[in-house]
Amino acid sequence: MRLLAVDTTGPFGSAALLDGSRLLAEEDFEAGLNHSELLMPAVDRLFRSTRSEISAVEGYCLAAGPGSFTGIRIGLATVKALAFASGRRVAAVSSLAALALKLGAEEVDARLLCPLIDAKKGEVYAALFEAGGEEPAEVVPQDAYDPGTFLARLPPEGIVHFIGTGVDLCREAIKGALGGRARFSGRQPFIAREVGRLGLRVLDAGGGEAAEEVRPIYFRRSQAEEKR
Repeated sequence: MRLLAVDTTGPFGSAALLDGSRLLAEEDFEAGLNHSELLMPAVDRLFRSTRSEISAVEGYCLAAGPGSFTGIRIGLATVKALAFASGRRVAAVSSLAALALKLGAEEVDARLLCPLIDAKKGEVYAALFEAGGEEPAEVVPQDAYDPGTFLARLPPEGIVHFIGTGVDLCREAIKGALGGRARFSGRQPFIAREVGRLGLRVLDAGGGEAAEEVRPIYFRRSQAEEKR
């Protein structure tokens, strides 16, 4: 199955073209708040570099959140438009799960994988996963947390490996809570290929949604909603 996967949930945007679980090409870009300007040129480069056409895409995979509300909306609007035009289904997956899958693919000395995304306002989007099987299993549920509250939910034993834009926000708190049990990934959190691999399992199982049914994954209200 030929798949186009997209992540615009944070400052590290990416798009990937896959044939099943095999990566054909990936475009990574540091977007800041400019996903709207950088995403479609990146998608165009994917098809040019692989000498393929967007009409060959059989399914779309999207990191639907959590993350930047603006970034999520840009990715959502783009993928929904492409999927609607082609009648293809969309697998919307969690950016936290994709980060855990990326971390689990590394040569790490830990079975406990902890993606952290800066949620602003002193909070992080976070979860704890355990490596093993086809994809990491969720141990502490995904949500928006105060860093101290989340760290208190981590198990008292075992090495925990951290990745994501939220790490710098609470690095010192992590070290204080876990000491030598904490490990930090040095890789940039580009996750389009992982989004594709998670989405493939959904689509292969007959899942996914029609374009008009796809919804973002939010764990709290946007600033505009809170003001209203």
